[in-house]
Amino acid sequence: MTAPGLDAQTTRLRFLLETVALESEHLRTTDGRLFSVPFTADRAKALRTDDDLSERLDAFVARFSRLQDTAGDKLLPALLVRLGEPVGSVLDNLERAARLGLLAEGSEAWLAARALRNRMVHEYIRKPEALAEAVTGAHDAVPMLVAFAERCTRYARERRLI
Repeated sequence: MTAPGLDAQTTRLRFLLETVALESEHLRTTDGRLFSVPFTADRAKALRTDDDLSERLDAFVARFSRLQDTAGDKLLPALLVRLGEPVGSVLDNLERAARLGLLAEGSEAWLAARALRNRMVHEYIRKPEALAEAVTGAHDAVPMLVAFAERCTRYARERRLI
């Protein structure tokens, strides 16, 4: 259902901006809890016996993945549509976002974060060192994801797109 006085594109963009703001908040909270101490290979090995740590890691991976999916696969195309820009491949959209000043780190950093996400899922049980490296890399990418969401919101507001 479209809000009174708003077209479907504007309503969707507003919804997605609100969603990524909430997802960012949840990710920051989980990130803070998981990384109150560094995530090392020893902590990764403890996942077999430490249910609280395991659940925190699962929440981190899920929230990291969800924010990246929502922001990159849904919000960015919706913002481009609202701007009257063409929507292309993920890489094309990310490069357009970088040119618009929404992704200061560039498309390569976003794609690297996507690869980390896949490594976190696939290295979960078998290779504690690889998991620790991937999780720490994702932790380092959290500010990029959150900043992207915040820049999109600011950009949309400044241009009165929502």
